[in-house]
Amino acid sequence: KNIGLLVNHTSLIEDTHLLDTLTSLDINVVKIFAPEHGFRGNADAGEHIDNSIDEKTGVPIISIYGDHRKATAEDLDGVDVVIFDSQDVGARFFTYFSAMQLMLEACAENGVEMIILDRPNPNGHYVDGPILEMENKSYVGMNPVPIVFGLTAGEYAKMMVGEKWINKAESLKLTVIEMKGWDHSTFYSLATKPSPNLPTDQSIALYPSTCLFEGTMVSVGRGTYTPFQIIGIPETVLGDFSFTPKSIDGMSKKPKYMGQKCYGYDLSNVQVKDQIDLSYLLEFYNKSKDKEKFFNKYFVKLAGTDQLQKQIEEGKSEDEIRESWQAGLTAYKVKRKKYLLYDDFE
Repeated sequence: KNIGLLVNHTSLIEDTHLLDTLTSLDINVVKIFAPEHGFRGNADAGEHIDNSIDEKTGVPIISIYGDHRKATAEDLDGVDVVIFDSQDVGARFFTYFSAMQLMLEACAENGVEMIILDRPNPNGHYVDGPILEMENKSYVGMNPVPIVFGLTAGEYAKMMVGEKWINKAESLKLTVIEMKGWDHSTFYSLATKPSPNLPTDQSIALYPSTCLFEGTMVSVGRGTYTPFQIIGIPETVLGDFSFTPKSIDGMSKKPKYMGQKCYGYDLSNVQVKDQIDLSYLLEFYNKSKDKEKFFNKYFVKLAGTDQLQKQIEEGKSEDEIRESWQAGLTAYKVKRKKYLLYDDFE
């Protein structure tokens, strides 16, 4: 069969890329589909990806993070099966599963089979956060799930199909290749950084909490070698830690507050809770001198709801905010259990 691959730099079998493994076995790989950060994983967050050719194999690379994000009928022409194999981090706003969802739909619409090679979810041991409201749907949040949804790629793909979150879901031929030796309570250290600014286990664990700062005036440490592990702003001294963002090729070319000293906190050695930690977000907002400029329009997309921003602005406590999530989380957990392929953490 003619194979298309939705893969990136994380698609490794030990030290060998899936593309190289398949071509060495004379599998006919005809197209590569490149998500955010590109096939080699060295593009900045949000950076436009162009079509190209893989120099090693000569296979054409079609960008699904450039002029369009959903494969077209022309893109899939001549492809019998698309294989998805990319390492996600289990937070709703991380976009590899958005790429997977649009590919599931494109395959369903064009009669192409899809295979998911499942991988561990490093944040798969809990479920937390507000449920996305569909009026806030975007590429950083496409479905009514919490920020931390507790599913692997295979489980989430089954949910997308089962809940008919994709067009023509009933016509899709989907196969999930399950893992052995992993369940939702298993700690798993990623062998390859999933994106340029998530270089460590600590950054991945903090990401569901600290990524919310991307929708605010606060720097999450882009332009340093510890992104998503440090937070700060230039105007207000909030902690005894400081950092100065700079341009780092392959990580962040134009980071927020480049060349300006930021003050805040270093979280690189804190014990990360098995929940979204709102304490730093609340503290930064409450101590901010210019509260009207604290949030930007991106915050609602990341949160998936406008309620979180309103609750913070109204002075709600973390306990009060978390309590408002519970009914939605309870309903989601019931739905989630239908699609689990591995023993759960509860």
